[in-house]
Amino acid sequence: MRKTSLTVLVLALGVFGIITTEMGMVGVLPQVSAELGVTPSAAGWLVGVFALVIAVSGPFTTLLASGIDRKKVLAAAIAVFAVSNAVYALTTQYEVMLAFRVIPALFHPVFFAVALATAARLVPAKDATRATTTVFAGVTVGFAFGVPLSSYLAEHLSLASAFWFGALVNLIAFLGILRFVPSMPVGQRVSYGAQLSVLRRLRMWLTIASIVLVFAAMFSVYGYFAEYLGQVTHMDGTWVSAMLMAFGIVMILGNFAFGSLLRRNLVRTVVAYPVLCLLVYVLLYAVGPLLAPMVAVVLIWGAVHSGGLIVSQSWLGRDASDAPEFGNSLFISFSNLGITIGTAVGGWVLAEYGARHLAWVGVGFAVAALIVMALRLGLDRGGERQGTPAERGSLAAGEVRA
Repeated sequence: MRKTSLTVLVLALGVFGIITTEMGMVGVLPQVSAELGVTPSAAGWLVGVFALVIAVSGPFTTLLASGIDRKKVLAAAIAVFAVSNAVYALTTQYEVMLAFRVIPALFHPVFFAVALATAARLVPAKDATRATTTVFAGVTVGFAFGVPLSSYLAEHLSLASAFWFGALVNLIAFLGILRFVPSMPVGQRVSYGAQLSVLRRLRMWLTIASIVLVFAAMFSVYGYFAEYLGQVTHMDGTWVSAMLMAFGIVMILGNFAFGSLLRRNLVRTVVAYPVLCLLVYVLLYAVGPLLAPMVAVVLIWGAVHSGGLIVSQSWLGRDASDAPEFGNSLFISFSNLGITIGTAVGGWVLAEYGARHLAWVGVGFAVAALIVMALRLGLDRGGERQGTPAERGSLAAGEVRA
């Protein structure tokens, strides 16, 4: 049992390293622009291309890897991230750095999908949601500490040191996978057709649509966190940095709180999530100009925001338990699509109407997500086939009460 716990923690460390690689670039773009001699908009492509490749390639790369030993897949994927960070630290060519943003992005959804499914398989079914929640903690810890630390190192030491930090984390995760993750050859391989068959179900597409809308609700506002606090609450850079750190720390606690709620009742927790987002955004709009109340709301916001990952993954798992890794890849791809849509709409509202109205964008997406969830649940009430008991639970956590 102790070794299993260590294995799950190693997978969480790998997720932390991947998030630090993916999102850490956001905090070092000014230094990248200066050192590589490119415009800020060109440097921004280092972030945008990464997300775009994930959204487009995720399900396909995961399908291609579905017949390979899980340990080899995890080790190879995290090794690519370690090497890519080393290339970032050493190169002075923008084109080289851009190429090595595309390459790890191809492996990003594969690692996530396999890590989540592996964590769930290593423990008894009743503990599967707890295991996946622990792996997801790597995401929140990455936002809370990995991204700010990368930015700090780039600002106070050097840009290369920020990337060497990312390389070191991924290298440690690689060694941990070699040491603690057991060999997991694929026994009876699920055919590509069988995995793709989950996309023939109307309920799956409604679930996917609700996940896109949930992530759009989350990131249409969070994507402009600094702008909102600066323009509406009139916080300076020091305050904004402190709020970002506090937001990330609270996210860690919120992640485990939502995991506990999901174990008690999956469907109620999922439906409650967009309602909580809606209420937070109304509060955000109401107290936006007030410093002290806004500090409190930021903490509440962080706790709620953290739940979107594990809630959405578990929600999609009800319809993809017969192809869990492919289902996880769908989650990664379509959540990134939601992020893209949310930040695009949020950016338009920010430019046209000002930062304070961003809250209503989040409200609109949250209401839309609720409507689609209601349609999805209506299929169950209407008598559509429910599938296996595991299919009615979370992704590989069939005993979660729905």
